[in-house]
Amino acid sequence: MAVRPIRLFGDPVLRTPSAPVDVVDDGIRALVRDLLDSVEPAGRAGVAAPQIGVGLRAFSYNIDGDIGYVLNPVLEVSGDPEPVGEGCLSVPGLWHDAIRHPHAKVTGIDLDGNEIVLEGDGLLAQALQHECDHLDGKLYLDRLPAETRRQAMREIRESSWF
Repeated sequence: MAVRPIRLFGDPVLRTPSAPVDVVDDGIRALVRDLLDSVEPAGRAGVAAPQIGVGLRAFSYNIDGDIGYVLNPVLEVSGDPEPVGEGCLSVPGLWHDAIRHPHAKVTGIDLDGNEIVLEGDGLLAQALQHECDHLDGKLYLDRLPAETRRQAMREIRESSWF
């Protein structure tokens, strides 16, 4: 369908917890197509529905060329949290070490109601946590140590897009 514009830091949809997808209809199918189109451009590991202005629990991912989506994801994490370099399409130009677990698993459904399970380490684990945070109304900035977060907020205030 379309690569949708990414909502930027300051947009209230990014701080609002998303509602579950209750019924898969034409609107949800169109949302999934837009999420898949929106995650395809180079450099994108994931796009959550709130990032394109939709407050529903859905995201797309693009990890090493493997592109897909999940509706109503439930996240499980394991391992000791550690700092990992991270950025966000909704906070362009910033890159900081966010605190993430080394392993993550997401269970959700596809458009036909079939169970989807994504599980892994590294970039996949980081992306699953990042996208699920978006669905909970959180940004990666919330995962930064206090001093780093203050620095990131300064960078945002001084950015050309804010």
